[in-house]
Amino acid sequence: MAGEIPDLEAQVRTGTGKGAARQARRDGMVPGIVFGGDNDPLPISIPFNKLLTMLRKGRFKSTLFNMKVEGHDDVRVICRDVQRHVVKDLPTHVDFMRLKRTTKVNLFINVEVHGEEESPGLKMGGVLTLVRPEVELVVTAADIPESLVIDVSALEIGDNLTISDVKLPEGAKPTIDRDFVIAQVSAPSGLASQSDDDEEEVAADEVPSTEQSDGEE
Repeated sequence: MAGEIPDLEAQVRTGTGKGAARQARRDGMVPGIVFGGDNDPLPISIPFNKLLTMLRKGRFKSTLFNMKVEGHDDVRVICRDVQRHVVKDLPTHVDFMRLKRTTKVNLFINVEVHGEEESPGLKMGGVLTLVRPEVELVVTAADIPESLVIDVSALEIGDNLTISDVKLPEGAKPTIDRDFVIAQVSAPSGLASQSDDDEEEVAADEVPSTEQSDGEE
């Protein structure tokens, strides 16, 4: 299970309907609803500034949250919709879904690199590039991994490590059907520049020198 599930604090919203929602907005809150699971829908409010900050960080809809509401048990939720003002593009309402243990969700999982010290390419001065520092997976809510571990210990300079090389957590699969690169080891810039210089020197040596005339005019 993921070790860093962020908390999301909310308040119970008293009253329902447009009037209660408008009052929440006047109070600097964004009205919302938590639905699903075996419980009734729960009207909530979230501080506007806090929600806006999280939205601007990106991937809000693919982040698993531990929702904390006073008087209620903590519950894991994922955002299913954010309604925005048609002109200002600011959040006006947010919907969250409670997750059961068997619920399948799309989440971005951080990539953890192992085997750097053993990699022949890195020992030769190669540079490791993490093309995808995180990978979007379909996972079960009860088995969300802390990270996606990749092993680069066998990579030579010029090698790529793709998703097909990675042992995925139980029940997880990538959201992208094709094979894609996660990490690669490339030649250091100095070595690449030296190689280019060598090619230029060889090319220059192959150019014949101008013939000198035997006599003077």
